[in-house]
Amino acid sequence: MADKTNAPLRIAAFASGRGSNIASILKHIEAGEINAKVVTIICNKSKAGAMELAKQHNIPSHHISHTHFEDFKAFSDHMLSVLEQYETDLVVLAGYMRKVPIEVVRAYKGRMLNIHPALLPSFGGQGLYGKNVHQAVLDYGAKVSGATVHIVDEEYDTGPPVCQKCVPVKCDDTVETLHQRVLKIEHEIYPQAIKYFADRCITIDGRKVVIKDD
Repeated sequence: MADKTNAPLRIAAFASGRGSNIASILKHIEAGEINAKVVTIICNKSKAGAMELAKQHNIPSHHISHTHFEDFKAFSDHMLSVLEQYETDLVVLAGYMRKVPIEVVRAYKGRMLNIHPALLPSFGGQGLYGKNVHQAVLDYGAKVSGATVHIVDEEYDTGPPVCQKCVPVKCDDTVETLHQRVLKIEHEIYPQAIKYFADRCITIDGRKVVIKDD
């Protein structure tokens, strides 16, 4: 990330659904709690709710689907060009249900975040996303679950954690009730993780994410 000591952190947010985590991040930014700006919202689905969210907040949006391109290289090249167009500092994946092209992950190494609805490394990996995760937690009989904000690397859900928070799993929980409890803390810890980046108080040393105390 370039040295922009007092400049707002420029965020490109990716989503496939309604974008509730993006809405939470925007709420904290607009309240003046995070020195950042969401400069674009990118969706792989044209009817994703996050596209409407972008319109409501006057944020440029892009529908970028791999189906629009003749090969995967053209797809990743276009995604990179859009991110470069907005001088993106940090990529934030918020319910983005496709694996980001490896060229993009490498270009934004250490500058791409994802949120996962469980306490990684438990209940992570390919196929474990969204409510599938909560079903797996319930099937296993786990007593706690939670959410993890982590750095994105080249595999599914294996990057080092930035923030984690627990919630109890109750005996009468359903997938939906557990989902709602976890979603509430997602909306707490994702803005906090972004604030660390915006305040330039985070360093990454291998798998260790160090937060410098003020």
